[in-house]
Amino acid sequence: MTDRDRFEAIYDAYYPVIHQYATRRTSSSDDTADVISETFLTAWRRIDDVPEGEEALLWLYGVARRVLANQHRGEVRRAVLAERLRAELAADRPVKPVDLDHVRLAFDGLPERDREVLALACWEDLTSDRIAKVVGCTAIAARTRLRRARKRLTAALERQASLTIAMEEA
Repeated sequence: MTDRDRFEAIYDAYYPVIHQYATRRTSSSDDTADVISETFLTAWRRIDDVPEGEEALLWLYGVARRVLANQHRGEVRRAVLAERLRAELAADRPVKPVDLDHVRLAFDGLPERDREVLALACWEDLTSDRIAKVVGCTAIAARTRLRRARKRLTAALERQASLTIAMEEA
């Protein structure tokens, strides 16, 4: 029996039971699906560690339990961070909203490739070396792409500013 055959047999035999286990312990169908998929992904990755026979079910229960625990810790972490953010925002002085529609328009007008490297650099705060790993190119190519994308964004912002000025003068 191949690893695939063994995994399929385990999946077919125990999917309904793991589904029920996860359903009883989660509050949404999305969370249930996450638990099930993560449990069986672990089983596939560690198929040599999955015991034979009925012991496989107990092993899967253990994996599902740990997946649920990780899911719960993530929820707690997000709740704590959200509360901290709410407290920080409440403590800060009111901020006047800034109209950034011109930036959004300029950014959206760029090619997808430019938007991706700019987003990785600005939003994710990645260096050129890390951007290279994400997009699958050399560090030199990533630096070049980023520099060119910044130039194109600058040009697009200047065009947006010119259009705004022209519209205000008209």
